[in-house]
Amino acid sequence: MAFLFQECPISGLYEIQPKVFGDARGCFLETYNRTDFENAGIKDTFVQDNYSESSKGVVRGLHFQKRYAQSKIVRAIQGRVWDVAVDLRKGSPTFGSYHGVMLDAEKHNEFYIPKGFAHGFMVLSDFAVFEYKCSDFYHPEDEGGIRWDDATIGISWNTFNSMAAPVLSAKDSKNPVFDRARDYFDIDGNWIGD
Repeated sequence: MAFLFQECPISGLYEIQPKVFGDARGCFLETYNRTDFENAGIKDTFVQDNYSESSKGVVRGLHFQKRYAQSKIVRAIQGRVWDVAVDLRKGSPTFGSYHGVMLDAEKHNEFYIPKGFAHGFMVLSDFAVFEYKCSDFYHPEDEGGIRWDDATIGISWNTFNSMAAPVLSAKDSKNPVFDRARDYFDIDGNWIGD
């Protein structure tokens, strides 16, 4: 197997370490292999790859799609990002909790996030290039979001970044707070909200 799959404290999340083959010329690695991922229990069909570039201090998120929920495999291909997934699955023992993974281009690690989670990241290096595979297509009319600094969730963004204020999009700065009483997704990641 070309990957090491490490289950995270929140059920369904995995940090993935590809096997890296390196020598004086550089390195080679697989970033995805359907058979290996399926053998680890990750059976999603991925239909879209996305790419973004961001400078230090940029926060993107927390995002999710509703009726077109997406599982994702995310990674930094340049730089370092603090990547976070928030469990929005009603009935999950970790509903409203988050888990973060430091994604580092030099480490080549990846983070698998199934349907039913909000996702976001903060750029820690001067510049970062971020790629992710998605199990459904992007539908702008279906987007949902939660405030990046929601007090109930309590993501520790400043653990890794001493900047006074993050760089946010206008849209992300207006995301609503997390509502523990609201229905988001069921335990299988299907949208049950309004």
